[in-house]
Amino acid sequence: MKIKVMENILSSNDQLAEANREEFNRRSITVLNVMASPGAGKTSVITELMRRLDGEVAFSVVEGDIASAIDAEKIEAMGVPVLQINTGGGCHLDANMIREAVQELQPPDHSVLFIENVGNLICPSAFDLGETLRMVIASVPEGHDKPYKYVYMFETADVVILNKTDLMPYINFDRDNFIQGVRALNEKAPLFEVSCSTGAGFSELVAWLKKQIR
Repeated sequence: MKIKVMENILSSNDQLAEANREEFNRRSITVLNVMASPGAGKTSVITELMRRLDGEVAFSVVEGDIASAIDAEKIEAMGVPVLQINTGGGCHLDANMIREAVQELQPPDHSVLFIENVGNLICPSAFDLGETLRMVIASVPEGHDKPYKYVYMFETADVVILNKTDLMPYINFDRDNFIQGVRALNEKAPLFEVSCSTGAGFSELVAWLKKQIR
């Protein structure tokens, strides 16, 4: 019985996600579902990308957290429309939450919508939101074993970002082992190594993102 209930939940979510995707496609909105562990740097990567593309495209952001509006306040300070979703203990966002958020935000056509999912490398990967691209962020302080532990997250990624690379000289991080783990699961997703502190790697990431924007 429990398995049937979960199947029904996922089936309903997938239907709503497909409706979201059709709407995004119709309006030429590029939607990035940004997923990572807490503290990996989701907000920092998003704000750096928006800063570097300022004036070239309109942005809006959906912030997902269990509680608080700390990250949403950072986005708002940039003058970017943002909507906070507090899940109250829920470990992920779902397609219905995004549907309601978009109705409230009303992102313009031909724009970019960042969805910062709840910090978690398990639950968010199972729920399609109707996104254009899945962006998975890992960070050097977390260790090089993340692809080996959270297989589905990396398998389904459209782009993988290794953040906080400026800390690599100070942390026992096996870069080759990390890359091997990613590539064993996902041969196609581009992998960018960046630092929000120094700006390293962002030129390449921005160039890639420009090609994805509709």
